[in-house]
Amino acid sequence: MNGVELFLLGRALMKIGEEALPPPPGGTARHPGSDRMVLVVASDVADHPDTTVSEIVSRTALPQSQVSSAVARLKEAGSVETAPDPGDRRRVLVRQAAQASERVAQVRAAGIEEALAAALGPDGAHRLTEVTRALDVLARHLRPDR
Repeated sequence: MNGVELFLLGRALMKIGEEALPPPPGGTARHPGSDRMVLVVASDVADHPDTTVSEIVSRTALPQSQVSSAVARLKEAGSVETAPDPGDRRRVLVRQAAQASERVAQVRAAGIEEALAAALGPDGAHRLTEVTRALDVLARHLRPDR
């Protein structure tokens, strides 16, 4: 595998992940691009508790306005909490919420089997276990929270 193949595999996995997520509230069938930005910010906050918007901007290379908007959406959904920085009251710290909201719990509990089986195609059902195990190995080695 080369860098391009790895990049394309990553994109394919992201699409499968999007398919596995429960539909957004309001009955829309798909997640808009802004939802993907929210997932990037949520992931960054999970990896870096008690972070600031400026630090998230530096790590993700997203515009400050998108990060601020994503933090506001995550806060509204009950996924993150904000608090003044005790060392500098002008700054706000962002961290994962201690108690997950119903929507956050629903998203975190979403399984991948159906979306993965669809991506593998009609003859892929017999490969589902093998591919799921391979994804577990990748997650064990590549995800910072494991």
